[in-house]
Amino acid sequence: MVEDDPEIADLYAGFLTERCEVTVAGTVTEAIAVVDGSFDAVLLDRRLPDGSGDEVLEHIRTNGYDSRVAMVTAVDPDFDILDMGFDLYLTKPIGRSNLLAALDGLLTRNEYDDLLQEAAALASKRAVLKTKKPTARLETNEGYTALVDRLEELDADIDDLEESLSTDDYRAMFRDLGGT
Repeated sequence: MVEDDPEIADLYAGFLTERCEVTVAGTVTEAIAVVDGSFDAVLLDRRLPDGSGDEVLEHIRTNGYDSRVAMVTAVDPDFDILDMGFDLYLTKPIGRSNLLAALDGLLTRNEYDDLLQEAAALASKRAVLKTKKPTARLETNEGYTALVDRLEELDADIDDLEESLSTDDYRAMFRDLGGT
């Protein structure tokens, strides 16, 4: 977890230690020094005292770490999120149950294949922008239109994949998901 407010960091860490081991960094510099490929999930604030959490996200993605990333921030989303490689965007304040649900969702996404991970991340971006931006602005934004088009392509690819799976394949997938 990358969070500069000690009270929030302690609160969230208390929630999360029920489910996982938690490492806390309070700055971009600390986070970049700590985050490596061993982390399954990263909860990342965008406003940090020495820079932006976006830099930490870029570090994670540039180094090819397979961590799922949730932006957990007071920064209202804007169209800049279209180019960011996070999996989930949560606007503070976040309660215990929502934070734990977000963590569970991120950890489950670790089980998805690349196609499903991309679809889940894009759907999250679409959902957050639809709640924060007027429809007229969404329809005229090229990045948002490209996102919607890519989601339609992914839906078609997922449908094709679904047709190729047998009942036994589905059982095996869900058994494997349930076992983690």
